[in-house]
Amino acid sequence: MEKRDQQIHIPETLVTSKIYIVRNKKIMLDRDLAELYDVETKVLNQAVRRNIERFPEEFMFQLTTEEFEILKSQIVTSSWGGTRYLPMAFTEYGVAMLSSVLRSKRAIEVNIQIMLIFSKIREMLLDSLSLKLDIEEIKRRLNSQDKNLELVFSYLDELIEKRENPSPRTPIGFKRNKD
Repeated sequence: MEKRDQQIHIPETLVTSKIYIVRNKKIMLDRDLAELYDVETKVLNQAVRRNIERFPEEFMFQLTTEEFEILKSQIVTSSWGGTRYLPMAFTEYGVAMLSSVLRSKRAIEVNIQIMLIFSKIREMLLDSLSLKLDIEEIKRRLNSQDKNLELVFSYLDELIEKRENPSPRTPIGFKRNKD
């Protein structure tokens, strides 16, 4: 049995700190991916441009100036420097596709880690959604029970009122004439 080379391990927190939400999609920026893959951003983008047919809009898009400014303002420890081009944003699918255009061993191993983290995030979101649905169901049931309790108390109020103000009863039996 062959001994495998030591695998590259990138801390999960490092990867998750480089996942942003833009256009309601979880994305990673070209510069962050290049850093993780240990290549220059220029090299990563050249590989993508040579294989652009593999990267439709759902996989990769270029940030607008406004999106880039918003993102920069959110990242406290920024070392953006003098970027000449707006960054490329890769969705989960785009990150998966990168492993086919960047063929280094490191790129493959890093990609596997990133994909596992995206999968964990998706599971957490699904768990969160499931929890929200359960909470909504509980709220709906409580609301229904509140209405039922209101009805019960309304009936109790009517019974108490009838007890406190009884209607005159008509005597049962024969009437005697007073002759």
